[in-house]
Amino acid sequence: MRDVLFFDSMLTPKIITFVYWLLLFAVLVSGLGAMFTAYGSFWSGLGILVFGSIGVRIWCELLIVLFKIHENLKKLAEKE
Repeated sequence: MRDVLFFDSMLTPKIITFVYWLLLFAVLVSGLGAMFTAYGSFWSGLGILVFGSIGVRIWCELLIVLFKIHENLKKLAEKE
């Protein structure tokens, strides 16, 4: 707990995984909603499913990459 309170350990990468699954569920619901309601069409819903899931994955991976860079820089700084 001390590591988290004094920012020695990053908490956000653990949260990003949860946010990824939450956003993926939101993409699924909105894609299926667009497919099978009167406000959208099947093709727009399919586009939301495909491009939304890819977009969410890319966004979360970019955030994780930032934290991996931080971890590697921290290891380099501790070596010297």
